[in-house]
Amino acid sequence: MALWHLFILAVLQGVTEFLPISSSGHLILLPSLTGMADQGAFLDVAVHVGTLGAVVLYFRDDVAQALRGTLGLFQRRWGPQERLAAGLAIATVPVIIAGLLIKLTIGTDVLRSVTVIGWTTLGFGLLLLWADQRGREEKDLRDWRLSQALKMGLWQAIALIPGTSRSGITITGARAMGYGREEAARIAMLMSIPTILASGTLLGLEVARDANADLARDGAIAAVLSFGAALGALHLMMRLLRSVSFTPYVIYRVILGSGLLIWAYAGM
Repeated sequence: MALWHLFILAVLQGVTEFLPISSSGHLILLPSLTGMADQGAFLDVAVHVGTLGAVVLYFRDDVAQALRGTLGLFQRRWGPQERLAAGLAIATVPVIIAGLLIKLTIGTDVLRSVTVIGWTTLGFGLLLLWADQRGREEKDLRDWRLSQALKMGLWQAIALIPGTSRSGITITGARAMGYGREEAARIAMLMSIPTILASGTLLGLEVARDANADLARDGAIAAVLSFGAALGALHLMMRLLRSVSFTPYVIYRVILGSGLLIWAYAGM
């Protein structure tokens, strides 16, 4: 694949993965709206590996606590670190179950239309605005309970519909529960780690047999570029959340969603 195509793909994935604007929706729209060739599942896995590395590096202290908590669970300890590890595990279960059910029943291609992405981009963007404006800011990660982790896991499962945004819907759920903006984003980003790891592993096992030297080289380049883009996007978003709400992202979603719907229905 041409270097410029890899660059666009990786930067698009890296920037949109953690911003509440849906990376999957943008990746699906890229070939649909530009006429570019579909990047394929292998490169999808590669750019997700890059973004996974970025979130692990950015939240390395929280990740270290979760890892220590995982070991503590095996040793039958129960403290803040163990509660964080258990919460992340519980929050991941619904999306894995829902993903398997979709794959075994209707399949993922049914949901990849421009019309679906338009409606989810618009509708869940407005839902984020509602939760952000009405949500209290009284809780932080220390208040995260297992029941809340399960609820946020159910919110996260909705993001299997392209255009919803995994980070956007989990931030919506956290803000509705009363978590502050920075803490809502922090929880959403930590939830992304086991989710990306699980989905990337499953998809990686499927596509690994088709890989060759050229594809592996393209994947490595895409992973590095998406890592850099994602790390920059994380730094920017977390810094802006100290003084800016999620409204700018909602405005972008409303404009994009409305434009997609006009384009989709006008072409019918």
